[in-house]
Amino acid sequence: MEDSADVVVIGFGAAGACATIEAAGAGASVVVLDRFAGGGATALSGGVVYAGGGTRQQVEAGVADTPEAMFAYLKHEVRDAVSEATLRRFCEDSAKMLAWLEDQGVPFSSALCPFKTSYPTDDYYLYQSGSEDAWSDPAPRGHRTRAKGTSGKVFFARLAEATRRAGARIMSQTRAVELITADGRVTGVRCRTLTGLPQALHRTLTRAGAKPWLYYPPLGKRLFALAAWVERRFGRPLVVTARQGVVISAGGFVANRAMVHEHAPAYRGALALGTPGDDGGGIRLGVAAGGKVARLDKISAWRFVTPPSALQRGVLVDADGRRFGDVTRYGAAIGDEIVARGGRAWLLIDDDILRVARAQVRTQTAPFQRWQVRYLLNRGLVTAPTVGEVAAKAGIGTPQPFGTPPYSLINVSVRAGFGYPCPTLTLGGLVVDEETGQVQGVPGLYAAGRSAVGVCSESYVSGLSLADCVFSGRRAGQQVVKEAGC
Repeated sequence: MEDSADVVVIGFGAAGACATIEAAGAGASVVVLDRFAGGGATALSGGVVYAGGGTRQQVEAGVADTPEAMFAYLKHEVRDAVSEATLRRFCEDSAKMLAWLEDQGVPFSSALCPFKTSYPTDDYYLYQSGSEDAWSDPAPRGHRTRAKGTSGKVFFARLAEATRRAGARIMSQTRAVELITADGRVTGVRCRTLTGLPQALHRTLTRAGAKPWLYYPPLGKRLFALAAWVERRFGRPLVVTARQGVVISAGGFVANRAMVHEHAPAYRGALALGTPGDDGGGIRLGVAAGGKVARLDKISAWRFVTPPSALQRGVLVDADGRRFGDVTRYGAAIGDEIVARGGRAWLLIDDDILRVARAQVRTQTAPFQRWQVRYLLNRGLVTAPTVGEVAAKAGIGTPQPFGTPPYSLINVSVRAGFGYPCPTLTLGGLVVDEETGQVQGVPGLYAAGRSAVGVCSESYVSGLSLADCVFSGRRAGQQVVKEAGC
């Protein structure tokens, strides 16, 4: 089987959708290939976009923010992942980027969250989603898609609708297996595709397995293993020619445990936050075509201690009982510090903090957070009249006391147990030209999102990955057409 288009996009999540919309908007015919049915990690996410500098939502909420303040903060987070010029462009275009998403149909709201949280309840959609309070001029820049529950499904659905309106052809249940090159340029993709009943069966299996793969891995892995068998047994060869170029937007590699163990062994045993499609397949395609990779050792481990917000008053301690870190910072920053201490840590709280935290559960937690918070504030802690006694119960050194007894220690280690998993996602990928998104050294090939090194490839705050998917996806979609002279 053969097909052709001006542009071929591999992977249909946020980055792939944005690349497709831009390329199609510039007049190119676009074919999108996705191993599953689209959405990827984007659809499973919280649907949060990190944006600032004076977005419409910030202005309506009375929040004062500027591109300069946003840049000053993100310099601390992004560090040298991208150049200052790229980061400045990201910040200066941020408000316009959010407006562009609204033009595609993605809904946002100016309802401002009044308390510190890892993810707001359905009453709030604008919140401080990083470690802004640790630096000057803090502002809430987490823009959560307006929808009930975790909002990623609606975020992606609206982008998918915009992609179809743009006239792109989406080929689901189609796996890219090799890039085709001619005269040193990428000119197409070899695939295996499913049609008819095998396609419907594969779609059913992968849809049924998506959430179990995250929350009950034994069942999820079994369903996806069956789907992989369907691919091998019934997949038909397909060659798609790309007259202008190929965009890789196939996610990261957190589902590839061998790659994680090779590049970031300290994160073994943590929960893989993504889908089985995040197996590094897109990255490997780029490498096989001559691309280079960077920052594959950068993995974000999320160790949130809020909500409830009262837990910010606690103290992080290591296995020796020594204080470390800043509990008010974003969960990924806390997670990095815990991993640096061998993955073991506890949160020390006193009686007043525990009492207030338990009272906040009903008003400050979303439904998906509630079971975990109740676990932490009950089975997930040990309590004793003195700091020495509670440390002995937990099997750690004795911390310095504070506040009002009795004291409790909450186990916030990477492997704290089934009731408190530590989600992780990969941040590195293919090295691209920051002006165009072209994979360095590989003409005709572009990369975006978590398949590429980008704004969030050094450290992560909530919404920065989706924002980078939009930023880098749009860049790749624009440039693949521009570079081809169309």
